[in-house]
Amino acid sequence: MRVIGVIRKSRRERVSREEFEELLRSAGYEVLAIVEQVRDEHPRYNIGPGKLEEIKKLIEELKPDKVVFANRLTPSQAYNLWKELKIDIIDKWQLVLEIFEKRAHSKEAKLQVELANLQYELPLVKEAIRRIKMGDRAGFKGMGEYQVHQYFKHIRYRMGKIREELEKIRAEREIRRKKREEEGFVLVALAGYTNAGKSTLLNALTGESIEAKNQMFTTLDTTTRRFKVNGKMLLITDTVGFIDNLPPFIVEAFHSTLEEIVKADIIVLVLDASEPWPEIRRKFFASLDVLRELKALDRPMIVALNKIDLIPREDTEEKALLLRELVNGRANLIDVVKISAKEKRLEELYSAIEKAIVLSPKFQEFEITVKDPEKVGKVIAMIHSVGELLDVDYGEGARIRAYIQTGMIRHLTKLGVEVKRVA
Repeated sequence: MRVIGVIRKSRRERVSREEFEELLRSAGYEVLAIVEQVRDEHPRYNIGPGKLEEIKKLIEELKPDKVVFANRLTPSQAYNLWKELKIDIIDKWQLVLEIFEKRAHSKEAKLQVELANLQYELPLVKEAIRRIKMGDRAGFKGMGEYQVHQYFKHIRYRMGKIREELEKIRAEREIRRKKREEEGFVLVALAGYTNAGKSTLLNALTGESIEAKNQMFTTLDTTTRRFKVNGKMLLITDTVGFIDNLPPFIVEAFHSTLEEIVKADIIVLVLDASEPWPEIRRKFFASLDVLRELKALDRPMIVALNKIDLIPREDTEEKALLLRELVNGRANLIDVVKISAKEKRLEELYSAIEKAIVLSPKFQEFEITVKDPEKVGKVIAMIHSVGELLDVDYGEGARIRAYIQTGMIRHLTKLGVEVKRVA
């Protein structure tokens, strides 16, 4: 499908042409032209009337299937533009939702995308009803008056049903989360801007082969896997990527997925080190905005500068230094680390996670006394599966020092061993 893209820039709105073009490509569009304008928002058309005439001429010349705006359009602006241009009009968030529809695989992801689409359509249908009442027979998507009213009722009903289904899925996830809590697992959440390399990092840490492509919004489904850091077993979760000015209706629709970040013990915020510093800075603040909205800034955070294999070392060091200054006071920072998920250069990340684990009440040093010699091997195997063995003093049985998850205490005591926290 062939499109013309439209970007309006102003002091109030951050719009990246490169990102907009990447979104269009990710949605599978052929970009015929990009029209740009620098001005404040026009209340009727978003862009100025002169630029509107320029787009009319381009439509006649290039014959696109659609015009896509990089700016958020109000329902009345979308209607006015459609009336003037006589062509399908969508904005950035409809474009993002189109990409989401292509990437959604699980039942939950499909329901979340459908809910976000309906939440987006609701004000458009309200605008159509308002215009019908004013005597304008434009309708909505070619519908007549009766059809528009019926569709409005259908949207409200369907949104209610989807929320009920998502609440059931959320309740099931909460049961799994509580079980992890009881076991004492430390949960690490990968967060960050779309296409920063989160899925590649999850694969590098866990040895999995989750789909990871150089495109926007590859991951919509929440993925949780186990991995070890110096013998300590942890869980890591990959979540949907962020984007600048993520609207509330998308945050609400994907709340149950993004909630994994809020519940995490450690957040790893992944940024693409290969991008120019202004882009890294912009994406850092965009990610911070989402984390603030989720009320997750109190979580211990590790900022991971990924893709360092693509840039010189001095460039990497400079960006890491700038990020430390930028993060200072804005989040509960553990460290800024330099990594390459593709080449599995993760030493700094492992060290930072170790620092964060020390601060977590879920991992503590314990002294375990095993009096029955036959149980020593089983106890040591259990410790190796989830924790870090520090020392073993063999006698008739064994006295063991180890870092273990607090949730393992009840499993150990069932074996009839003594467990004492080391002060």
